[in-house]
Amino acid sequence: MQNQDLSEWLHGRVIKALSDGLPLRIQGGGNKSFYGRHTTGDLLDISGHNGVISYEPSELVVTARAGTPLSSVENMLAENGQMLAFEPPHFGPNATFGGMVACGLSGSRRPFAGSVRDSVLGVKLINGKAEILSFGGQVMKNVAGFDLSRLMVGAMGTLGVLLEISLKVLPKPEAEETFCFEITSDDALTVMNSWSGQHWPLSAACYDGERFYIRLSGSEAAIVGSHKKLGGEWLPKGDEFWASLREQTLPFFQDTQTLWRLSLPPAASLSALFGPCFIDWSGALRWVKTDFPAKNLFDRARELGGHASLFRSTCANGPIFQPLPEPLKSLHISLKQAFDPKRIFNPGRMYPEW
Repeated sequence: MQNQDLSEWLHGRVIKALSDGLPLRIQGGGNKSFYGRHTTGDLLDISGHNGVISYEPSELVVTARAGTPLSSVENMLAENGQMLAFEPPHFGPNATFGGMVACGLSGSRRPFAGSVRDSVLGVKLINGKAEILSFGGQVMKNVAGFDLSRLMVGAMGTLGVLLEISLKVLPKPEAEETFCFEITSDDALTVMNSWSGQHWPLSAACYDGERFYIRLSGSEAAIVGSHKKLGGEWLPKGDEFWASLREQTLPFFQDTQTLWRLSLPPAASLSALFGPCFIDWSGALRWVKTDFPAKNLFDRARELGGHASLFRSTCANGPIFQPLPEPLKSLHISLKQAFDPKRIFNPGRMYPEW
């Protein structure tokens, strides 16, 4: 089936779902189906709606259909010395361009190069009224009010069926090297916060509970000069380490214990958490393994000025995302009402009520 036909088929499925009053469960490659609450409805598989629509390396913009394999986009960019700067995780071989945006997850470069949301320039989608809408474009623009294209990032498919996405891309660094240090957890947080505020060519910093790792990116001269001042033991195959962290294949992640994802102020104390912790994003992202009740994690994250989400668990469908304060909750419900008034897209994927 041609992509134009697939687009029309997807549109027809949404029209039928509206007519029948039956929800749709949107899925691309299915690699991230573990994330978020379980949802019901007829499967709407968008993986066949694929292919790069436009890419001009000199413009630093790529536009692709939502079902396009993420790996194929990254390979195409790499051939031209470019990359998706936010280093999205795949969690399997079938990750798609649309799933990357819908889940909104970023890798270790995020504090230094921006997030998925920062890179989105525009989207085309089918909303819950069966309207085909386009937001944004292929250039950066300052607009008043909501940037509707970026609202789709992390929405988990609850606002519409993504058809096409335009993203900005960045040149790959001339060189990258990874160095590690044997320091305590408190010292690791202190160093992360100190170095991140200075003009070092940092592109990643994490702590696994025993060793502190940094990645330096830029010219060979800048890396050599920075290493002389910062120190650290050179880590062979550093790129493989960061890829393993991104895909959660490091030893820390290799068990079945409940895994929480906490976004916190970088200086937040480790002692305030509830179990073994892996620090990424130069202190701002904490992966915590604990069986404490969800309320404990939500409350503590809020007290520390951040938020928590249950990333992996054997729990079928308990609380997943941080409860929203009433003003923000009302805003989210209003957006859901505007985009999907009949609640046909991924019902309950984020919160039970929508």
